[in-house]
Amino acid sequence: MDPELDALDAYSRVVSTVAATLLPSVASLTVRSRRGEGAGSAVVYTPDGFVLTSAHVVAGADGGEADFTDGTRTRFDVVGADPLADLAVLRIREPGVPPATLGNADDLRIGQLVVAVGNPLGLAGSVTAGVVSALGRSLPVRDGRHTRLVDDVIQTDAALNPGNSGGALANSAGQVVGVNTAVAGIGLGLAVPINSTTRLIMSELMSTGRVRRAWLGVAGATVPLPRPLAERLGQSRGLRLAEVVPGSPAGLAGLYVGDLVLSAGGRPITGVQDVQRLMLGPAIGARLAITVLRKDALVDVVAIPTPLE
Repeated sequence: MDPELDALDAYSRVVSTVAATLLPSVASLTVRSRRGEGAGSAVVYTPDGFVLTSAHVVAGADGGEADFTDGTRTRFDVVGADPLADLAVLRIREPGVPPATLGNADDLRIGQLVVAVGNPLGLAGSVTAGVVSALGRSLPVRDGRHTRLVDDVIQTDAALNPGNSGGALANSAGQVVGVNTAVAGIGLGLAVPINSTTRLIMSELMSTGRVRRAWLGVAGATVPLPRPLAERLGQSRGLRLAEVVPGSPAGLAGLYVGDLVLSAGGRPITGVQDVQRLMLGPAIGARLAITVLRKDALVDVVAIPTPLE
C-alpha cells in the first residue's frame, strides 16, 4: 500500500472517530438579549445537562435555545458566566444528551492533532482539523473596568469562523481540551484551555453562578534571573514589579516597585499569569507567602489578598 495513502487513512480515521464521539454533545446556540440575536456553539459535559461555552456568546442573556445534530431542540438557562476567563456554564432542560469527556490541555504538545467541532456561520455540526500551532498564548479580556489575560491559550490552525465560539477543541482521543473563543486571523484560531484552573472556574460557576477573584495589586513584566540565582533555584525567569498599588495587599505586605518576585504560595513566579492563577476565590483572606529578590538579597513577605471588586 502507498505509505502516503496509508497515513492519510490513519489521519482520516482519527478525525472521523473524534467527530462521531463529539458531535452528539455539541450544541448550536441561539441567544437573544437586549443587544439582539446571536449564535454560537457549546458542549455538554455532564450527564445532567451542564453545558460549557464562551462567556461572550451569552453576554447579556439569561437563556436561549440549543439545537443538537440528532434534531433535539431545548431551552437552556445561563447558570453563570465569567467574562475574565471567557467561560460560561449553561444548563439544558432536555435530559439525555450524551456528555463529552473533558481532558487536560496541560498535556498538549506543539504539532499535536486537534479537532474543532462547532457551528460556524450557522452550519451545524461542522468539523475541522489541524494541529496545535503554539501553546502559552495570552488572550486579553475585559469586564467593566477590569482587564485580565487568559493564560495558556491554545493556538491552532484548525479552521474557525464566527459561530465556532464556545465549541469544542478536542485531542485525538476525543477529549475536550479547549473551548474555541476567537478567530485571530487567517489560519489562526484560539481556544481557552481545559485545565485545573478552568475546572475550578467551572465548578464555581456551577455551584454559585459566579467566580470570586482575589486582588493583590501588582503589575510587572517577565525578566531573566541572574545566572547564579537561576541555577540555584532551577528557575530562569521572575516577575519584575513595575507597579504596586498604594494600600493594596501587596503594598501593605511591603512589596515595592523594582522587586523581582520569585515565588508565591510556594510556586515559582515567572510572569503575571502565574500570579493570576493564584488569584481565585480560595486565596481571598488567606496568607500568601511571597519571596522577592531586592538589592541582591532574598526577602520574604506575607500578603493577604482581598476580593476583586
